Amino acid sequence: MTTALSRRSERRISPVFVGIVAVTAVTGWATWTGFAEQPGLAVFLFVTAAWIVSLCLHEYAHARTALHSGDISVGAKGYLTLNPLKYTHALLSIVLPVIFVIMGGIGLPGGAVFIERGRIRGRWRHSLISAAGPLTNVLFAVVCTAPFWLDALDGVPRDFRFALAFLALLQVTAAILNFLPVPGLDGYGVIEPWLSHNVKRQVEPFAPFGLLFVFALLWVPSVNSAFFDMIDAVLRGLGISDFDTYCGYDLFRFWRDSNEICSIAR
Repeated sequence: MTTALSRRSERRISPVFVGIVAVTAVTGWATWTGFAEQPGLAVFLFVTAAWIVSLCLHEYAHARTALHSGDISVGAKGYLTLNPLKYTHALLSIVLPVIFVIMGGIGLPGGAVFIERGRIRGRWRHSLISAAGPLTNVLFAVVCTAPFWLDALDGVPRDFRFALAFLALLQVTAAILNFLPVPGLDGYGVIEPWLSHNVKRQVEPFAPFGLLFVFALLWVPSVNSAFFDMIDAVLRGLGISDFDTYCGYDLFRFWRDSNEICSIAR
């Protein structure tokens, strides 16, 4: 009985996560209705809260897949409660991704849940655990872009449309960055089980610096331009224009003077 109760408690959704979802819902409503005196502030809170929700779901997907693959320790660590404060690296998982959204409009992936890989048997299971997180970002991007590729934007307020477009950009960038086969990122985790022991041993020392390497590359103008050209191409394929994402980011940075073109469009 005690064991059953403790296991249920390990999977109970955290009030912290419920609170973040509530902030997303309220600020989304404020953005939709134009209730907020400062629409930019409402968009900032809505996008930030929704982005944190997606980060929690990303890590939950890793943990839940690991649980079903044999790592029963994830429950005791609190990973199944969707509480971001339970993550191994709260700074990397939540704080830094939010900072990078504010600084550069990039959906930066972060390291969070610790999986006891020794408990898991089978290379496919290891690969699926790593892929589960970024696949959640893909699903989130599909949901955000659905009104655009379904041509269902009639009646959708402009500010909410811009916010959705910017949120979709964050999800697409997060999915693509996470799937890069760079040590320390999920993409490498997908292919790692299939590499030889010798290759894995040689690559292992670089894993802690993989994210820093990607970040440094994005500071190179030519790489940054090529990366965002690819992101824009993906979003255009989903029906989102550069104008939508630009104005979404412009609204998100409410502390700056709004671009006149975006102001006129609203």
